Amino acid sequence: MTRARRGGAPTQRQLRVGEEVRHALARILARHELRDPELVDANITVTEVRMSPDLKSATAFISRFGGGDAAALARACGRAAGYFRARLAQEVTLRLVPTISFQPDTSFDHAKRIDALLEAVKPPDDPGPESDPESGPEPDGEPPEGAP
Repeated sequence: MTRARRGGAPTQRQLRVGEEVRHALARILARHELRDPELVDANITVTEVRMSPDLKSATAFISRFGGGDAAALARACGRAAGYFRARLAQEVTLRLVPTISFQPDTSFDHAKRIDALLEAVKPPDDPGPESDPESGPEPDGEPPEGAP
C-alpha cells in the first residue's frame, strides 16, 4: 500500500526522472535535427521538466536562449512532441516513455518583474559618510581621540 503525499511536493523519483528527461531533451535539441521552420535554428533552453506522479506524462518548460516569443516556441515544440517522444525513447531507459507537453517558461519574466518592483521601492541612496556628523571632526574642531 502506498501513502498519499501531502502538499503535492514531487517525490525523489519524479525529480530524478524529470532531470534525466530534461538532460535528454537538451541533447536532442542541441543536435538541431528538427524540420519545423520555427525550430530549425532556434536555441532552446529546457529550464525544467515536471513529471506526473505516475511518470506517464511530463511538462517541459522551455525558453528561447536570448529571449523571444516563448509561447510560439512552445506551440512549435508541441507540434513536434511525437518526434521528441520517439527520440526520448532512444535516449532514456524507462519502462514507459512519457508523453511530453511544452509550456513557455515565465520564471525569467517573473524575476524581472520582481526586480523592477524592488527597484521601485528602493530607498534613496545614503548621502555617504562625509555628511554624517558623527564620523566627522569633533564640534570643537579637534580630531577624535586616537586619530592620527
